Order: sequence, then structure tokens, then C-alpha cells
Amino acid sequence: MCPACIANMTLIAAGAGSTGGLTALAMKRIFLEPTENIKQTKLEEGKMKIETMETKTELSEMNPSKIVSRAEWLVARKDLLTREKELTRLRYELSRHRRDLPWVKIDKEYVFDGPDGRETLADLFDGHSQLIVYHFMLGPGWEEGCKNCSYLADHFDGANRHLPHRDVTFVVVSRAPLSEIEPFKKRMGWCFKWLSSHGNDFNFDYHVSATEDEHAKGKMDYNYKTQELVSEEMPGLSVFYRDENGDVFHTYSTYARGLDILVGTYNFLDLVPKGRDEDQFDFTMDWVRRHDEY
Repeated sequence: MCPACIANMTLIAAGAGSTGGLTALAMKRIFLEPTENIKQTKLEEGKMKIETMETKTELSEMNPSKIVSRAEWLVARKDLLTREKELTRLRYELSRHRRDLPWVKIDKEYVFDGPDGRETLADLFDGHSQLIVYHFMLGPGWEEGCKNCSYLADHFDGANRHLPHRDVTFVVVSRAPLSEIEPFKKRMGWCFKWLSSHGNDFNFDYHVSATEDEHAKGKMDYNYKTQELVSEEMPGLSVFYRDENGDVFHTYSTYARGLDILVGTYNFLDLVPKGRDEDQFDFTMDWVRRHDEY
């Protein structure tokens, strides 16, 4: 088990009344913490009311009184369709704003160890102009990769059959040495290209690995703010563009719950009556296992 996952379970067991418990609450934010609108209801003048567990359970129960005629169901379904279309339009608009973000030119050279030998960041584009890098939580000396990153990674190979046909290269990068990455990749049966940033500053510069100074201070710059250090490795995704002159630019990075869009399993679960059905757990994704551990 990766140190982050061990810390997660151990600290939560300590309880929120202790220092360890407080750290456990921070650990929930590594990936997909329960959404605030599940836990809180907005009241007048911006005040917040914390819902009880009983209220959450009642809302999530399968309710026989919801059974209606086909005609009544169709009315409700069309109302929901209006909301779904509104969300789709908003998502398209958000994607447009994402594409309109300014770029940062990369002047620093990063050299990675991969299955094809040593490659620079520019080499990773592999003939395409766009590059997506997933920052996988696997640090030097870890026995295995983070189970939550593994959950996301189970979705990568299917998408990666299509991405090259839209001028996109996808790779995964971790700070562990390649000799530690490859056995875990083989165990999981994944095909995507996975490289090591061990020995360069890539993970530190994109704020997914804690620096020595951050370790000493107990705080880390993650998800665009300084917060308590909860793991030496954190998840994220970064996007780069290479122009005709060979110059490389950083265009986008996202972390924590911004990675939710990558999880196809959650999109399926959002369609069913019970939804993600995670309210009974201490933290979101508590039920997740590496796919060979279920």
C-alpha cells in the first residue's frame, strides 16, 4: 500500500479530536472530497447549516413513494433534460475559457527515464502538438502506486486509443525510479507510457511533490494555495503545447477534485438511482481498491 493510503486510513482512525484526526480531514482533499453542497445547505444572509447524517441518509434512500405513472415520469424527465442541457452548455463554455487561458513558455529542460530511454519534455510529444501528463502518486521507495491514482489510471488506456487521432499524446509521470514503476505497471496490466521524473524538478515545479523546504515547514503549495502537507506526493494533470518552432508551452494544470472528469466509472455511477453512494464512508473513494484487490 502506498504511504499516502496508509496515512489516510491510519489518521482517520485517530479521530478528528486529535492532531492526526485533523490531518486526516486534510487527506480527504487529496482526491475527491465530498462536495460541500452535500454537507451544507445555504441559508439566508450566507449562513450555513450542517446537515445531520440522518438527513443525508433519508435523502439517499430508495423511496417507493417516488413510483409514478409513465406520463408523470415523462414530465419529470423532460424537466431534468432542461437542466442537463443547461449544464452541457455551461461545460462547453467552461472548456472554451480553459482553451483561452494564456500560456507559459517552458525554458527549463526536463529529462525523463522511460521505456524508450531518456527523453526530454519536447520528446514526449511524439510528433503531436499537444501533450497531456498525468501526475501519478508513486514516490521513490513506495511498494505500490496510490490506489486512487490507480482507479483513475484504469480509464486511461481506452481513451488513449483515440487521443493520437486528435493530435494529442498522453503519458503518465511519477517521481519513483523507472525500475520501481515498471513492476507495478506490469502488475496492473496497463499499456500507457509511464516515465520517471526521478532526478529532475518536474514534479516539484508542477507542485505534485513536496520539496525539502515544504517538508520542513509542513506546508505545501498545492491546487493553487498553500495548505497542510498531507503526503509527499499528490495527484494532478498538466497540459502542454509544442509549436512549429519546437518551443514548448504550459497551458493548463488541474488537481484534486479537478480530476473528477477523468473518472469514467463515476460518470456511470451518476446515472443510477443510488449514485456514487459514498455517504456512509469516512471519506470519498474509501471503497476504491486497486482492480486486483477487490
